[in-house]
Amino acid sequence: MSYFGTIYADTELPARARAVYMYLRDRSDAEGKCWPGIKTIASDLKLSRSTVKRSLNDLEKAGYLKRTARHRANGSSSSNLYTVK
Repeated sequence: MSYFGTIYADTELPARARAVYMYLRDRSDAEGKCWPGIKTIASDLKLSRSTVKRSLNDLEKAGYLKRTARHRANGSSSSNLYTVK
């Protein structure tokens, strides 16, 4: 079964989370990694930032996504690294 078939079959996952998953999957490299900002995801998908945050939490909780915090050399926060499973 394809990775989209798996996520479509998950009836517990909201539609907003499926959309964010497909967005991240589309932008990920061969290892399943990508690092768009929440503002970028929200703008591209025409969703609010809070909806994107809820979707990312849903995906992480369901095991479809691993989120890793990234920091700049000066210690300030950067965009998260997302690994799509």
